[in-house]
Formats: sequence, structure tokens, C-alpha cells
Amino acid sequence: MESCNCIEPQWPAEELLMKYQYISDFFIALAYFSIPLELIYFVKKSSVFPYRWVLVQFGAFIVLCGATHLINLWTFSMHSRTVAVVMTISKVLTAVVSCATALMLVHIIPDLLSVKTRELFLKNKAAELDREMGLIRTQEETGRHVRMLTHEIRSTLDRHTILKTTLVELGRTLALEECALWMPTRTGLELQLSYTLRQQNPVGYTVPIQLPVINQVFSSNRAMKISPNSPVARIRPIAGKYMPGEVVAVRVPLLHLSNFQINDWPELSTRRYALMVLMLPSDSARQWHVHELELVEVVADQVAVALSHAAILEESMRARDLLMEQNVALDHARREAETAIRARNDFLAVMNHEMRTPMHAIIALSSLLQETELTPEQRLMVETILKSSNLLVTLINDVLDLSRLEDGSLQLDLGTFNLHAVFWEVLNLIKPVASVKKLHVTLNLAQDLPECVIGDEKRLMQTTLNVVGNAVKFSKEGSISITAFVAKSESLRDCRAPDFFPVTSDDHFYLRVQVKDSGQGINPQEIPKLFTKFAQTQTLATRNSSGSGLGLAICKRFVNLMEGHIWIESEGLGKGCTVIFIVKLRIPERSNESKSPLLPKANHGQSSFPGLKVLVLDDNGVSRMVTQGLLVHLGCDVTAVSSSDECLHMVSQEHKVLFIDVCMPDGFEAAVRLHEKFTKHHERPLIVALAGNTDKVTKENCMRVGMDGVILKPVSVDKMRSVLSDLLEHWVLFDAM
Repeated sequence: MESCNCIEPQWPAEELLMKYQYISDFFIALAYFSIPLELIYFVKKSSVFPYRWVLVQFGAFIVLCGATHLINLWTFSMHSRTVAVVMTISKVLTAVVSCATALMLVHIIPDLLSVKTRELFLKNKAAELDREMGLIRTQEETGRHVRMLTHEIRSTLDRHTILKTTLVELGRTLALEECALWMPTRTGLELQLSYTLRQQNPVGYTVPIQLPVINQVFSSNRAMKISPNSPVARIRPIAGKYMPGEVVAVRVPLLHLSNFQINDWPELSTRRYALMVLMLPSDSARQWHVHELELVEVVADQVAVALSHAAILEESMRARDLLMEQNVALDHARREAETAIRARNDFLAVMNHEMRTPMHAIIALSSLLQETELTPEQRLMVETILKSSNLLVTLINDVLDLSRLEDGSLQLDLGTFNLHAVFWEVLNLIKPVASVKKLHVTLNLAQDLPECVIGDEKRLMQTTLNVVGNAVKFSKEGSISITAFVAKSESLRDCRAPDFFPVTSDDHFYLRVQVKDSGQGINPQEIPKLFTKFAQTQTLATRNSSGSGLGLAICKRFVNLMEGHIWIESEGLGKGCTVIFIVKLRIPERSNESKSPLLPKANHGQSSFPGLKVLVLDDNGVSRMVTQGLLVHLGCDVTAVSSSDECLHMVSQEHKVLFIDVCMPDGFEAAVRLHEKFTKHHERPLIVALAGNTDKVTKENCMRVGMDGVILKPVSVDKMRSVLSDLLEHWVLFDAM
């Protein structure tokens, strides 16, 4: 075995060991003192460490340990070599471990802090989310209750039901012991108990509205806790209850309070609020939560909105009911008016026929009598009968025309006619009457006045004749002038007729007719009355008893129908007057202007018709006899029958003219059957209708069944002579009215 030449290490000297211990104690103390500082830094930065007292205790322990080692620096003493070596080794190791721990804490404390911070952040967020979820659940619960209550409140628009439903649903949702509603009285000085949930208190109990607790609630829009002993809260039963629950009061806006009465509610109160009181159960520790108070506030607002909607609905329903009543009344009035118009028209139609039949006999027989040998006294009597009869016929025509004008059934019968001939015919008709009163009548037609025009010839002549006839009637002496010309655009507008808006064009013109007389004149204040039916001025009524007061009223309506205007000018009594009217007439197309204008109607035909075979169909014996007498007087060979069957049996090709009274029930049917019997036109007689009315409908019906003419009863000898002459000459007659 080889020997080892290694030199064994020598143990350090005692001084060296002491130095090592001294240095080790210094570093141990330094490490011990740094570790608490690091722990303090950690605790301060983390601020969420749950066991701070443990760290404080641990820090104190380490500080004391470090202090012990620090003290050892001044208390070294000599020990045995073995003890000194052991102490040196342990202190060196302790110093190394302590310094490593301190350095490691410096490194890991930031990581620990970040971990703890994130953990705390997450915990805080989790707690915050829990609180928010609880809030959301509370809000959802509150919203659900609000929607449920709103649905129940809005399920009706009856005010009483709304208020009662509100109390019931609030009591069920919030588990209330009592809920009450106080309404202001009519005077506005008190609150009246109107509704309670349990109905344990009599409705009608009142408290002063000026109580401090009431003013406090009314001044805020929030639900407020009030004392259980306040007057508005003393509505719960006392028996067995010694610990009252909390009471909340909230105001309820009363919108549209007018006409809103429950028991003694005001029609219009100075207070705009009612008071709702809600009570929690007695003998319980339950308190009002914020979400419950919010629920009460929202419900109070919803009740106010529902009440306003109910008020609006009630008002609209009242308006609808009133409108329906008015509509029913108007419809009833309309039906009554239509019934009255039909009854009037039926009455007028019957009276027209019934009156024209005897008038036909009177005028026809009087005209026949007038052509016989009479003494002057007898002739005067006959002329008086004829004049009175013609006046009565005119009155009948006026009444019928006025009736048709008022109900709108009268329409213009437009056609081409000679305008100059109308005025000359009016002059020829009026001259004999004017000559008796020694009145001078003149006619002035402007040179630019068209001859051939389109319009209603009959209504224009009737209007002109009526106006001129009034001038003759109310003039005792002097003259009457008739002037007709085309109205210029600057003279069309009249301040007395603001609704008259004439519009000129190339296809029509406005005819202006002025009839001036030197008669009695009219008081200007009485002029508007003249165009009212059955009205006469006081002066004219006292001086002349003739006339019905319909003439000018009918003229005004005719003129309006012809899109014109009529008025009267007079300077006063004794100064005469001027009647002016403007009517609209059309101008024919140029292709028609080349044709010869229509000539004035004149009777140049034969005065008698010997041997002319005529058949008369009339179911009225008197009328049939009168018509037969007229025709016999004119030399005709007349056969008279009373029924259509008899007419068809008697008629032959030898008959030239057939007169049919279309007022018979089968008058038009007789004409149709006659056409069926005679298929060829030259084989059948000319068919002429004897009518009590010659309006447009009657003429169209006559033309529809193939009649050749229409004449209006009553008929005189001269009229029958003119009818036969025109009929035999033209083979058609629809203008002999």
C-alpha cells in the first residue's frame, strides 16, 4: 500500500473562528431585519391578506432573533475548540440560508402580490356581480309585478274598476294588511275615504286636506313612510293588534278630474292629487324595501295614466253616443222629410190632375161659349171667367214649378231656339193687356245679340213674361221698356250677389235683360222680401189683391238654375222700378249657324178641320166630353172612348189623330198596344198625349212609347186649333205647352 504524501488541513485558529462567527452573526441579523421589512411591504401592498396578525407576529419573532444575533457581536467569549467549530459552522449555514431566504423573498413577493391582487380582483368582481344580479333580479321582480299590475289596471277603462283592481293587486303582490284610497271632496277642503282593500271601514270617512302629513306627501313624487297613528292610517282593525306595521303613502295625480265623480267627487277640484295608503301586516318585523317603494310609485303613476285614458274614453264614448243620437235624429228627420216630400209630390200630382180636369172643362167650355152670339154683358162675364181661370192655371203651374225647384227634380230642357223670337212673343202676349191700361211697351234688342242660342226656351220665356207681367200689373200709366243685350265682363259682377261668379268663354255668353217701368215703385227695404215665396210688399198688397206672391220667387230659382242672377232696383215709392236678370246661354256650333234661324211661332194654319176623324181616349167623363166638344167645334169627326180596349177596338186607319189622357192608369200602355196593332207608321193615327204635367220625364215617357206630341191641360179653342194645325203640318208636336 502506497503511502500518502497529502498534507491534512489544519483547523483554523480560534481567532479565525471568532471572525467567522462575527461575520455570520452580522449577516444573520441583516437577513433577519430585511425579512420583516419585506413582509411589511407585502402586507401593505396586498391589503387583502386575511391573516395580517400572523405576519405581524412572525415579523416580531424574526426581529427578535436578528436582535439576538446582533447582540452576540458584542458578547463573544471563548469556548472550546469543538464548540467554536460547531457554532461557526451553524452560524455560517444560518447566515447563508437567511440571506438566501431574504433574497428569494425579494424575488417572489411581486409574484405573490400579483397573484393575490388578481384573486382579490376576481373576488371583488364576483361579489359585485352577485350584488348586480341581486339588483337585476329585484328589478325583474319589480318589473314583473308592475307589468302584472299594469295589465290588471289596463284591462278595463272603467274608473271604479281601475281603482278597485289597483288596491286588490297591490295587496296581493305586496302582502298588505290594508290598502286605502282617499279622494278630494267637491269642496277640495277634505279627503274622503273612497276605497279600502278589506272593506272593513265605511266609505265616506273624511279628514282635513291641510294636515301636515298630507301636505308632505302631496309635495313629493316619492312614496313616503308615515306614522301608523296618522289620521289617514287609522283604518286597520285594533282588536288583537298591538304592534302596528309600517305605513307608506303616495300621491296619485288626478288627470282630467272634470266630470269625474265617485260618491262626492269634485267636478273640478283645486287639488290635483288623491292619496294612496299602504300598510304592512301588524306584529311582524317586516319593513319596506326600496324596490317595493319604487313599485308603489310606478303603480301610482300607472293609475294616473289609466284614469286619464278612462276619462278620454268616456268623453269619446259620450261624444260618440251624442253623435249617434244626432245621426239617428238626422236620419229620422231625413226620412220624415223624404216622406213629406213624397207625400207633397203625390198630393201635388193628384191635385194637379184633379184641378186641371175641371179647369180644362171651364176654360174649354168658356172659350166655346165666347165664340157664340153673346150680349156685351155676357161676353164680359165669359171673359172674366177665362181670365180668372187662366190666372188659376198660372197659379197651379207656379206651385208645381216651385215644388220641383225645391226638391231638385226640375231640370232645364236645353235646346236650340230663336232668342229674338222669344222677346217678340213676350211683347205680343203682353201688349193686349198693356193697351187696356194705356201703357206703352217698347222692346230694344242689341245689335250684337245672337239670334240662335242654346238654352231652356220655356223657362226663359216664363221668367221674362213673369217680370214684364208684374211691370204691367203694378203700373197704372206711363211706359214699360224691355232691353236685352250681351252682358260685358265688367258689368257681370254685382256687389249684391257675392256668390255669383260668372266666367266668360267662347262657347257661351251672359244675357242681360232689363225691364223698367214707371209704376208704383218699391221701398228699398222691402226689395229682399219680394224673392221669398208667398211674399208681397205691404204697399203692393194693399193696392192690388191679385197675385200669389210666387212669381219672383220662381223667377229667382229659374235664373239660378240658368247660372244667373236677378235683382231689383228702385229709388222709392212712386218712382218706378227696374228688374234686371242675367242668365247663361250657349252659342251653337258654327255648323248650325248656316241654317235658317227659327221663326216666331205664328198660327197661319186653317181655322177649322172639317171631316178630320179624331179619336179621344179619356176615362174621365167630363174631360172626355169637353175635349170632344172642342174638336167638334173645329169641324172634326170625333169618336170618344173611355178605355184602352175600347180604343183599340174602335181605332182604324181612317182616324188621323188620337188624343190619349196619359193620366189614365193604362194611358202609356194604350200607345204601346196601338203601335203593335199598326206596324207601319202611315197606317196609324198621330198620337197626342193630354197631360197634366209636361216636365222632362213626362215628355221622355211619351217619346219612349212612340207618341207624336204632348199638350198640357187645360186646352182652349184657340190652343186646340193651334195644336191641330201644327200637328198636321209638322207631324210632330212637343212644344205646345
